[in-house]
Amino acid sequence: MAADTPQLEQWTSEFGNEYVDRNAATEDQIRIRMRALTEIFRCLDGDPPKTILECGCNIGLNTRAFRRFLGAELFAIEPNAKAREIVLSQGVLDTEHLKEATLGALPFDAGAMEFVFTSGVLIHVHPDNLPTALDEMHRVSSKYLMMIEYFSQKPETIPYRGRDDLLWKRDFGKAMLERHPGLITVDVGFFWSQTTGFDDATWWLFRKP
Repeated sequence: MAADTPQLEQWTSEFGNEYVDRNAATEDQIRIRMRALTEIFRCLDGDPPKTILECGCNIGLNTRAFRRFLGAELFAIEPNAKAREIVLSQGVLDTEHLKEATLGALPFDAGAMEFVFTSGVLIHVHPDNLPTALDEMHRVSSKYLMMIEYFSQKPETIPYRGRDDLLWKRDFGKAMLERHPGLITVDVGFFWSQTTGFDDATWWLFRKP
């Protein structure tokens, strides 16, 4: 899959490989993520999804956590080859459940997944490409949409490892509702990095009517 934006060019190159190397699937990381994600899934009122798609799984920390408390069938996309190799070689997902793809064109039919989410991925999507990413998430989900991302009331460009074209923060929940106003807001919360394993991120959970 060719990198079709300057951002994807970086994440699929050595720059992205270095990010993979900075992450580790330790028992502590998996356990604290499981605790945090469990809090979100309590909002579903006893209606856990049967299928979950993570858009940009990296080394699969969230997938590993989900396996601890959910019985759902888990899928993911990931553009970085080194990250995919780790996920496959460690048995986190198989080739039927892990796809080389991006949010620009998810390789699934409309409504194929009950729960579609991102975690620290939309912040790296250029603002010009964000509408397509949000629309693709909405298209593929049959029920729930979740985003775990950096929050700012106004869109901001944040310098990231010496570059000014790789990280943006904004109100992603508002952006999703502006694209798809029929969504129902289930809940919103905050993950503090000191206790959750997430990097001071806001989460939004929506349901299709």
